[in-house]
Amino acid sequence: MAIAGWIAGALGLGAAAVLWARSRRLAAQVKQSDMLFELSSQMYSATLKQELLQQGAEAVKRLVHAEQAAIMLAGETGGGGLDEQGAISVPLTARGRQIGILQAAGKRGGSALTVSDRELLGKLSGPLALALDNALLHEVSEESVNELQLATALKERLESELQIAGSIQLSFLPTTMPSANEPFDVCALLKSAKEVGGDFYNFFKIDDDHLFFTLGDVSDKGIPAALFMAMTLSLLKGKMHPELSPGELLKKVNDELCLDNAQLFATIVCGVLQISTGEAVLSDGGHCTPYVVKANGEVLPIKLAKGIPLGSFPDFTYKNVGLQLERGDKLVIYTDGITEAENALQEQYSTGRLQHFLTQTKDYSSAEIIDALLMDVFMFADGAPQSDDIAVLCLTRR
Repeated sequence: MAIAGWIAGALGLGAAAVLWARSRRLAAQVKQSDMLFELSSQMYSATLKQELLQQGAEAVKRLVHAEQAAIMLAGETGGGGLDEQGAISVPLTARGRQIGILQAAGKRGGSALTVSDRELLGKLSGPLALALDNALLHEVSEESVNELQLATALKERLESELQIAGSIQLSFLPTTMPSANEPFDVCALLKSAKEVGGDFYNFFKIDDDHLFFTLGDVSDKGIPAALFMAMTLSLLKGKMHPELSPGELLKKVNDELCLDNAQLFATIVCGVLQISTGEAVLSDGGHCTPYVVKANGEVLPIKLAKGIPLGSFPDFTYKNVGLQLERGDKLVIYTDGITEAENALQEQYSTGRLQHFLTQTKDYSSAEIIDALLMDVFMFADGAPQSDDIAVLCLTRR
């Protein structure tokens, strides 16, 4: 009986020891699970990459009692991995792709890191990788937002500058039409394809009996064209005087523009009307053919001696051509934004359509001709976007 009791007692102690060991392992596992849950929660609560990298390294040290920890993200240089002997590493994988590596080395107490430690790091790597991937996406999103804000600010600034440039451009154009008491009726209109264009016109009385008029088209668009246009108009007005013919004026302006080597040029027609007699002198710089609408409705092209556009090369002699405007005759000058306007089928308005339109305008005023012409061009385009600037000038001898 004594032996039997001893055996039973020994068996009881063994069973208790086994239960105690199992309980201890379970307690350790619960503690590890609690720690993993705590560390994972910390990972998910962070949104900044640098904060996560720091928290991740500290979490590794706590979880496996490591002396050192490192996180290397794919595509980033600097702060390399751990070269310590006995270092262990696990991949950081999120959304089906590896974004980096998690490493630990130098376990506290001098013992080596174990397979169990690697398994623990593997359990931590999932939430850490997902949190880091979210942080990287957030970082990219923040950069995109900042770039969008900068782009928006730049766009608003450019739009503001273009509006100012457009206002400056319009300030060079005449804003008032002649009095109804004048023996002539002149009207002009500019419609730019963009905020700032290159077409231009001007008209003003040189003296009591002479009216200067001009219309042109700069070879470019935007601010460079507007600056070239402003320079051209300033030179035309500044150099014109009663003793100067239109051809002589164009030569002076062309030579001046060529000095600046602006890499731009402008086609142009300019002329002077003797108000009392209706005699006009015109000169051409590579521009579209003007038309005269006679008082009886007949439409005649004005064959000018072709010159080169302003700013092409210096020392060119522009020729003058005389023209007699009878009472009721109308002179129409335009830019190629009219004749080259396209519809959705890429058909052009053309000089043929322009001439046909003008045959219907013998009873129109200068302003009415321009308004009706623009309406006819826009109806032809039928919603197709305007691709070029449009300018029209109409001079009627009353």
